[in-house]
Amino acid sequence: MKGLLARKLGMTQLFNPDGTTTAVTVLEAGPCRVLGLRTQEKDGYAAVRIAFEPAAEKRLTQPILGAFKKAGVDPHRHQVEIRGYDGVEQGQELKAEIFAAGELVDVTSTSKGKGFQGLIKRHKFSRGPESHGSMNVRQPGAIGATDAARVFKGVRMSGQMGNVRVTARAYKIVRVDPDRNLLLLKGGVPGAKGALVLVRQSTKPVKVAKGPAGKPNTRKV
Repeated sequence: MKGLLARKLGMTQLFNPDGTTTAVTVLEAGPCRVLGLRTQEKDGYAAVRIAFEPAAEKRLTQPILGAFKKAGVDPHRHQVEIRGYDGVEQGQELKAEIFAAGELVDVTSTSKGKGFQGLIKRHKFSRGPESHGSMNVRQPGAIGATDAARVFKGVRMSGQMGNVRVTARAYKIVRVDPDRNLLLLKGGVPGAKGALVLVRQSTKPVKVAKGPAGKPNTRKV
């Protein structure tokens, strides 16, 4: 397992050798510093704490600032734990070059907030009839049970849409720019421009299609 914290810069397109284009999301991944290590003997699990984006000391609280001083690392704005990270040492610098083109990664970010939305946009409900004086075009209709005389929990209704933590899986890395610490991922990554993104090695299993004789033929994601 390996991963980095990144900043979403936006989207663009790349031209393929056959003349077609591929939409990609550009992430500024790293550089990150290893703030500390979690061990099975001391903490009960193995993980690595990494920090991203340098920050002024006055921007941090004393407990957080003390953790950076103890590790001998300059203060950073963001930090996160990644479990199963091996082969790193405290204080080490991690850059985008730890990934390679063709690898699959999972990305975690906060999705775009869309405010208070109705049923059609939020839950893909279909509208009612607009003819013959119908007054139930975009309304929810009945939402309660006759005998219970209450609304059950979990009923899909209008409300806040977006602005939640989302993990999207199996993004293909199209290109890596180690000089500028850029990762170009195929497709759109959740989050607005400038959002903080956690990029990790993908844990999604790869499906193997079987041929006529029942033997693996091709790899499909």
